[in-house]
Amino acid sequence: MITKKVETFSQKNVLLNGEWRENENGERITLTSPSTREEIGSVPALSESEVGTAVNAAKEAQRKWAKTPLHERKQLLYRWADNLEEHKEVIGTMIMKEVAKKKSSAVDEVVRTADFIRHTAEEGVRLNGELLTGDSYNGGPASKTAQVSHVPLGVVLAIAPFNYPLNLSASKIAPALMTGNGVVFKPATQGSLSGIMMMEALDQAGLPKGLVNITTGRGSEIGDTLVTHKGIDQISFTGGSETGLSLSKKAGMIPLVLELGGKDPAIVLEDADLDKAAKEITGGAFSYSGQRCTAIKRVLVKEEAADELVDKLKEKVEELSVGLPEDDADVTPLINDKGADYVQGLIDDAIDKKAKVVTGDERKENLISPTLLDHVSTDARIAWEEPFGPVLPIIRVTSEEEAIKIANDSEYGLQASVFTQDIDAAHRIADQLEVGSVQLNGKTSRGPDHFPFLGVKNSGLGVQGVRYSLLSMTRQKVKVLNG
Repeated sequence: MITKKVETFSQKNVLLNGEWRENENGERITLTSPSTREEIGSVPALSESEVGTAVNAAKEAQRKWAKTPLHERKQLLYRWADNLEEHKEVIGTMIMKEVAKKKSSAVDEVVRTADFIRHTAEEGVRLNGELLTGDSYNGGPASKTAQVSHVPLGVVLAIAPFNYPLNLSASKIAPALMTGNGVVFKPATQGSLSGIMMMEALDQAGLPKGLVNITTGRGSEIGDTLVTHKGIDQISFTGGSETGLSLSKKAGMIPLVLELGGKDPAIVLEDADLDKAAKEITGGAFSYSGQRCTAIKRVLVKEEAADELVDKLKEKVEELSVGLPEDDADVTPLINDKGADYVQGLIDDAIDKKAKVVTGDERKENLISPTLLDHVSTDARIAWEEPFGPVLPIIRVTSEEEAIKIANDSEYGLQASVFTQDIDAAHRIADQLEVGSVQLNGKTSRGPDHFPFLGVKNSGLGVQGVRYSLLSMTRQKVKVLNG
């Protein structure tokens, strides 16, 4: 189990080839809390040669791990999950400090991550192959039999974002380990402390030496070395679309799973239950201050329902608490000043283009109050750009067709919500939307974690979700038996 050192682990080092060590040059990256501006720890800034050490160690350890029985892999994951859950408070506190997520949500993330790991372990032992007979194909010889199995890819590079430093890391690492792969883990710089604590929980669970290695450092300095290293056999990345597109060009023939940005619309028809719509949209738009790829980022509402919906949204938004994550506020400071500047720029541009501020548009440093904008023009940047912050534009439409067109004109295609009491209309609209998932009368969100999760266009590549992630980290291998 984890020892007490986990409580001060933010001052320690990274896991390379089975050892917790300092980096060669001693350079460290100091991390500060987005909410208090106080220093909360530091992590090593690895060199390119140390990146090579990490990949080579994972490659060597993976060969043995691939031969480890499934039930032993499952037991390791279960011990890891138990360690995380036992220390949910201390790890959740670090998430709160590091990424300004309110305390209750941070602790919930630890628990959700433990649940995901256990489900992955259970599903992994059921990842069976198949047996094909030659005579099942027209004219095929009955003497031939194909044995099809799933084999690991090799070494998975897991690149995680800041907003869910545990859940979106474990969603890559757990399926990679369960399918017999090694891992090189690159946490987001702001998120590294939580990620390292998660890795100590795994190490204390009995992780084989060298199987998982941590590479902390600035992406601008070690990113290219990681994604182009010949020892990497798959890249699983969650982050911005621009970075994902750049990564895909550099990766060449390496298999990719990309979870990128979104501009998720909520389409509201005139017959919708507007109380339910307002509640769901508010939760979908402002949870974790809107710093989610699946956040509702624009509302496309029929003109007949717009006034009433805006009134109900205003009421719900103004009920949200604004403040520090330590006080469990609903809307907390954004991850940094740069992000807050970007969000404020989108708000200001919309106002310049005749949008009306219904509520919000108040700022103190990187804390922006939840902002609701009405009468937003499609000429405004916020109609198309992903804010990653607590702002929601209302775009009024005259028809179902106009709503669909605006939704589909986006470069993104992650999720969408449709609010209506007409089930035929709901399915009709959902079938036309160019997104990975459509939520009917509910907010856009990831999960449950065994559901398929995917995006189209600039929102991603590949499919995640427990079973789908397991499959993505294997390839089929065929043995043909000739009788």
